[in-house]
Amino acid sequence: MIGPCFRVALLALLALAPGGGAFASDARPTVVIDPGHGGADLGARAASGAFEKELTLSVAKKLVVLLRKEGTNAVLTRESDVFIALPERAELANRARAELFVSIHVNSAPEKDISGSETYFLSLEASDDEAMRVAMTENDVYGQDGTDDQGRDVVGAILGDLIRTDHLRASSALAASIQRHLAQLPGASRGVKQAPFVVLTGVNMPAALVEIGFITNATEAERLGQRDRQDAIAKALAAAITEAMVQNREARLAPGDAPTEETKP
Repeated sequence: MIGPCFRVALLALLALAPGGGAFASDARPTVVIDPGHGGADLGARAASGAFEKELTLSVAKKLVVLLRKEGTNAVLTRESDVFIALPERAELANRARAELFVSIHVNSAPEKDISGSETYFLSLEASDDEAMRVAMTENDVYGQDGTDDQGRDVVGAILGDLIRTDHLRASSALAASIQRHLAQLPGASRGVKQAPFVVLTGVNMPAALVEIGFITNATEAERLGQRDRQDAIAKALAAAITEAMVQNREARLAPGDAPTEETKP
């Protein structure tokens, strides 16, 4: 759990924000947490029968509870087992004027022995072939009925948003923070990667997608279903998100806007 002193420092920094944006009058930042998949979009499946959509929602709910306890206005893109198209998830984050967007997923691979967590931020070019495979797997929801046909032009959508956004550097830092905290948990850390994830293309804020483990690895899938492991992942993500918000606010303070002696925390 994030310590009280760290929370006070965070809120003091957030209080320096100008009016509007994602910040309410009580200086609470908004973060949107996206549990991957849902409804008819099952995601990957474990040999035991567990679905990715179930694990992502469970971890996301735990994460939201922790963030709210620390004073963050945390919002879920879905709170139950329902299908939400990828563009709608991004639009929800934009309407909320969120400070950060984090999409939670569980990985899969043809090789059943692969395990570990990895975190992504958006790039038109994948960092390697494996990163592209993961992105295409998560983007496959566009092949299902009920999704936006415009989403099939994945590369075009990504290119347009890469031109519009100035959040790539902050997204890279967010992904690094997430992976650094997850690496402190038992299990392999597969690092930070880049790939063209559709769910990240439409958001107007720093964003990352985290794969918390491999559901195709029987041992890891069983561990991901355990309460203590989900709690540990949620705590790691909460610490990383809070850290990223502090870093973002510090970066936005121009030299002439530095806190005065009266406003320093």
